[in-house]
Amino acid sequence: MRAPTLTPSLAHHAHLWMTQQAPGIAFATLIGLGAWGLQHLEVWLIGQAVLDALVLALILGMLWRNLIGVSIPYRFGITFTGKYVLEGAVVLLGASIDLPALLKAGPTLLLAITVVVTVGISTSTLIGRGLRLPSKVAALIAVGSSICGNSAMAALAPVIDATAEDIASAMAWTAVLGVLAVLVLPLLIPVLGLSFYQYGVLAGMTIYAVPQVLAATVPVSAISGQIGTLVKLVRVLLLGPVIVIFSLTHHTAGSVHHLTFGRLVPWFIVGFVTLAAARSMGILPPMPVEVLREMSRWLTVAAMAALGLEVQLQAVRRVGARVAVTVVLSLLVLVLLSVLLIRGLSIA
Repeated sequence: MRAPTLTPSLAHHAHLWMTQQAPGIAFATLIGLGAWGLQHLEVWLIGQAVLDALVLALILGMLWRNLIGVSIPYRFGITFTGKYVLEGAVVLLGASIDLPALLKAGPTLLLAITVVVTVGISTSTLIGRGLRLPSKVAALIAVGSSICGNSAMAALAPVIDATAEDIASAMAWTAVLGVLAVLVLPLLIPVLGLSFYQYGVLAGMTIYAVPQVLAATVPVSAISGQIGTLVKLVRVLLLGPVIVIFSLTHHTAGSVHHLTFGRLVPWFIVGFVTLAAARSMGILPPMPVEVLREMSRWLTVAAMAALGLEVQLQAVRRVGARVAVTVVLSLLVLVLLSVLLIRGLSIA
């Protein structure tokens, strides 16, 4: 009689997972350590870090990917680091958020964020259609620019039946422009006379992705990083209603039924808010808060390196100028609208 076949053990699955993921995770971590080293070198040479480790990790990753390349065995772990390690870092960052202090603008700040997202999507869509982009590409750019970049595009794509070509066209320029925004946006602080709080609001309302917000704000000040992250995550929360609206207006068969709580409210937002609430209610004492904040920073640097390793500059040359113009104009609209709201609503 033939013996029954045993299912693979948990240890075996863990070994397979590590075999696939470990090289890429280790490589992204190594680049992150290199970024930390360069930051310390800046301090040693000129007395301060002009470029923070977060930004340096992103730049180093991009340079490596586009000048040297990344072999296939490393890509699984790099993708894992850029997504899940980053999401874990965002959760831990919640421990450093003091909600009562950051929400001093109250309903005014929430109103400003909602206006930016709503007007941003409408204006970006009009720009794209005015430049004769396909409607699905225009919608992807509008939602991605106004909410959370590639994550929003990925969530919207199945709802509007976007093709792989549509997605690639929309994502190529937003990836590159997101990096440029990280480097350029801090220069607006003295030009516009922004406080650190106001700059955090501006970054949170305009930059595409959470790690890019961190890279653009944390080197400026702690309050900029905290309020920027909070504003950005509120924008991400608006993805749920936006996806539902697109599902209803595009009449995609069965799309509403396939929407889950996990898609509308990502797990890392729940974790971030939970830790932020625990900090605000005094459940988390000061010592663990400092440890979690530092852990979040180290994980984010590794994730930034991984994201840089996934940016393909060659893809930019394969998309049309109309996509590039749409993405650039959409970002400029977000910046202008955000500044007007910050001034007009006296957010300080």
